[in-house]
Amino acid sequence: MESAEIRRRWLRFFEERGHTVVPSASVIADDPTLLLVNAGMVPFKPYFLGEVKPPFTRATSVQKCIRTPDIEEVGKTTRHGTFFQMCGNFSFGDYFKEGAIKYAWELLTASVADGGYGLDPEKLWITVYEQDDEAERIWRDVIGVPAERIQRLGKGPNFWSMGVPGPCGPCSEINYDRGPEFGVEGGPAVNDERYVEIWNLVFMQYERGAGEGKEDFPILGDLPAQNIDTGLGLERLAMILQGVQNMYETDTLRVVIDKATELTGVRYGSSHDTDVSLRVVADHMRTSVMMIGDGVTPGNEGRGYVLRRIMRRAIRNMRILGATGPVAAELLDVVITTMGQQYPELETDRKRIETVALAEEAAFLKTLKAGTNILDTAVTETKTAGSTVLPGDKAFLLHDTWGFPIDLTLEMAAEQGLSVDEAGFRRLMKEQRERAKADAKAKKTGHADLSAYRELADTAGETDFTGYLRTENEATVVGLLVDGVPSPAATEGDEVEVVLDRTPFYAEGGGQQADQGRIKLDNGAVIEVRDVQKPVPGVNVHKGVVQVGEVTVGASAYAVIDVTRRRAIARAHSATHLTHQALRDALGPTAAQAGSENAPGRFRFDFGSPAAVPGTVLTDVEQRINEVLSRELDVTAEVMSLDEAKKAGAIAEFGEKYGERVRVVTIGDFSKELCGGTHVHNTAQLGLVKLLGESSIGSGVRRVEALVGADAYNFLAREHTVVAQLTELVKGRPEELPEKISGMLAKLKDAEKEIERFRAEKVLAAAAGLAEGAKDVHGVALVTGQVPDGTGADDLRKLVLDVRARLASRPAVVALFTVANGRPLTVIATNEAARERGLKAGDLVRTAAKTLGGGGGGKPDVAQGGGQNPQAVGEAMAAVERLVAEAV
Repeated sequence: MESAEIRRRWLRFFEERGHTVVPSASVIADDPTLLLVNAGMVPFKPYFLGEVKPPFTRATSVQKCIRTPDIEEVGKTTRHGTFFQMCGNFSFGDYFKEGAIKYAWELLTASVADGGYGLDPEKLWITVYEQDDEAERIWRDVIGVPAERIQRLGKGPNFWSMGVPGPCGPCSEINYDRGPEFGVEGGPAVNDERYVEIWNLVFMQYERGAGEGKEDFPILGDLPAQNIDTGLGLERLAMILQGVQNMYETDTLRVVIDKATELTGVRYGSSHDTDVSLRVVADHMRTSVMMIGDGVTPGNEGRGYVLRRIMRRAIRNMRILGATGPVAAELLDVVITTMGQQYPELETDRKRIETVALAEEAAFLKTLKAGTNILDTAVTETKTAGSTVLPGDKAFLLHDTWGFPIDLTLEMAAEQGLSVDEAGFRRLMKEQRERAKADAKAKKTGHADLSAYRELADTAGETDFTGYLRTENEATVVGLLVDGVPSPAATEGDEVEVVLDRTPFYAEGGGQQADQGRIKLDNGAVIEVRDVQKPVPGVNVHKGVVQVGEVTVGASAYAVIDVTRRRAIARAHSATHLTHQALRDALGPTAAQAGSENAPGRFRFDFGSPAAVPGTVLTDVEQRINEVLSRELDVTAEVMSLDEAKKAGAIAEFGEKYGERVRVVTIGDFSKELCGGTHVHNTAQLGLVKLLGESSIGSGVRRVEALVGADAYNFLAREHTVVAQLTELVKGRPEELPEKISGMLAKLKDAEKEIERFRAEKVLAAAAGLAEGAKDVHGVALVTGQVPDGTGADDLRKLVLDVRARLASRPAVVALFTVANGRPLTVIATNEAARERGLKAGDLVRTAAKTLGGGGGGKPDVAQGGGQNPQAVGEAMAAVERLVAEAV
């Protein structure tokens, strides 16, 4: 049974039994404590935590998940992988243990003809929590599983919680016996390789308190409503149904391995090492496609770094297998074709996915070349120092800064006859991981920080946002926090967070900045609102300062936004939509939104593009936008279902989480997007849009910045003034400015070259005199001296090499110094005869540079250094002479 069919059967089975089918959420987690969705229940987390009331009592999904903590183990075993699909069914106060157990057993054991998976009941083993008598009774007496195939396990493996105070409960796992060829008998308590877990049923019935680890926490009592959260690993079930030994041999991964073997000529199964690399390639390329498909782009932070790392591991392993050129295109094609059967949007976004991935591959192949050069230098320095071990900090620098994998460093160092200080490297990596874990742990405290807002949501309900139609309205203060703590009152000067039952204030979101304004109370108190946020769904929190009087919970109020600011932001937001559509029209669908910020009178818009947008294209985009303004198109908003919005052609932002009902903003016949922000009523209200330019903000992501309305007009007015001043200076018309200024710059550049030539000739003219003045130090010709200040490093190097060439008949050391921009610089060279006597330029330059208060290095024949103290040049020359005398 193919993976796509396993997925279809799961969703159909539960839909027929009253479950709402919830499409997989993006792998981009809508959770501040997570980078990526790592479990099937993550999208349902707000419902389980009580932050949001679920819109259904039964739900089912097949969720895309990514886990990367053990990324270094991927491929080494057949059990580790970064991407997986979790099939889940969920009950919110509806059925509980017996219902969940019956559904699981029916789906697994029903015949294929009847819509089930057709597993042999005799091969299924059950584990329950050691204190869960009810679950064991249901399995034994209701389902009929023999007692000898039901095992009780402890809290660690069979009790679930989120790791923070909240819902928890016992688990029951269903395991499949793969037979004696996978190990000894005795059930999952004895051998989890033979008895592989395929389905975990979590019975949420308790509330837990604070504590560390999986077992050290108190149970505070029963939950008011019992919930069900189950998870079946699609890849594990596919492994069983397809009769293969591990997940890498299932249909969605084996095809990638086969393509990698085709590209490299390496046969899967021929050796452990090549099998590891092939598994890494298959897993990582699939994960890369799923991440890019959901809007992640390679970068150096957060989920962008995760994507970059796994992509580079895949590409590097292809090089290890023997690939010499780009390989991503063909591997991506196989992944998209295979996974597209389950996620059709991958085929729709094929071009964008390929564009992002191929750009990252090209960038890494260049980085790989640069890293090789850095490694060569480190190897030379290690050998020069007389060592056979490459320092751990060098290996870590290559790994951390250049993305150079440690195993590649080990291999290439070995080719040069060196080992690597792996212990030092691992220590630095461990320190880095511990810092990352500490950061992640700190982030998890966010649940506690939000408790006050959750309480407000529970007691006061959701905030009624009136801002689409009104800029001011009457309201009641239903919540008040002072310094983050709930308070019944606040006085003049207090920094407060205020929750109203209804508000015209827009809370920051969707790239749009928050409204500002004032809240006036009936008793005369005034709050200046500086920011509005939505820390938990449905609750708008107004942050500001009490200007006058006393604020109390329950007081009547009048909320008024800064209308001038709102209108300026609305113009910017509508202009962002126009820019998005115009860019897509010019560049294609790959120019998908990757972020934005809408501020008063200006905006920035991030979008996908593998290369810089040509200036001519940007000019055309700007012209198109302003033509739309002149058409005076109406801007309308309509709420509809997500399916209706997609059918209408509305554009959705990658990574955004949408509910069943969405707001669609339409600008005439030009643009249609899902958006919760505020907008103008007609494009004529924008006045003018001026694109300031575009730049790169990461691999495959560009940013356009622009001005709108009066801000755009003021910018053009200033530009006009500058143009007028320049035309006066060059005595020409505005259209002649580019040619005239270009001519002036060319003449200036020619003059600078001529000056540089004269200066270089003057410096090099001193070579003969310096060589003639060489000092004999125990048979070594030593030249030291200081050349005129301002001499550049290249000219100083040429002079040193010229002097050395004039002393070729005997051992020679040339050490010259200069001061440029207030900082001393030195270049030292030795000839072969001097090096045979133990005089190496790198050693000499380190001594000189240390005296100058700096550092330096290089090869044995020529090296360069610098420092901070120009007064120490004389002392540095003396230090070089002493070192030469001591060495010979």
